[in-house]
Amino acid sequence: MKTKIKILVVEDDAALAKMLAYTLARAGCDVVVAHTGIEGMQLAQETKFSLIALDIDLPDISGLEICTELKQRHFSRHTPIIFMSGRPLEKDIQLGLEAGAVDYITKPFGASDFVSRILSHVKVGGKFTETIKGASR
Repeated sequence: MKTKIKILVVEDDAALAKMLAYTLARAGCDVVVAHTGIEGMQLAQETKFSLIALDIDLPDISGLEICTELKQRHFSRHTPIIFMSGRPLEKDIQLGLEAGAVDYITKPFGASDFVSRILSHVKVGGKFTETIKGASR
């Protein structure tokens, strides 16, 4: 039995979060939405996700801080994180990637591009995790 892809979307814009959750669900993913950084951190600690789609500009804590923290924790170290941001500058993208994200999508973006990137990173991330598990046996 194939494991369903489980995605955490951390986005404070309720309409965008709803659209992303709907689009990912139509692609066959299980989706959990958090509207604050603290809620997202808590969910990431309670559940193993295939990927986390993370807004940088959250009302309570920066997505950059969340990413850095999650990358230091054993349970989420290998979980791919994709930033979603309205910050299109090269320096912002560089900061996001240096924080540990595997990708950075600037808003606005198309739903099909978003889903394609998510599924691509989950596929690559899953192979990486399998390699890590195999090497530790």
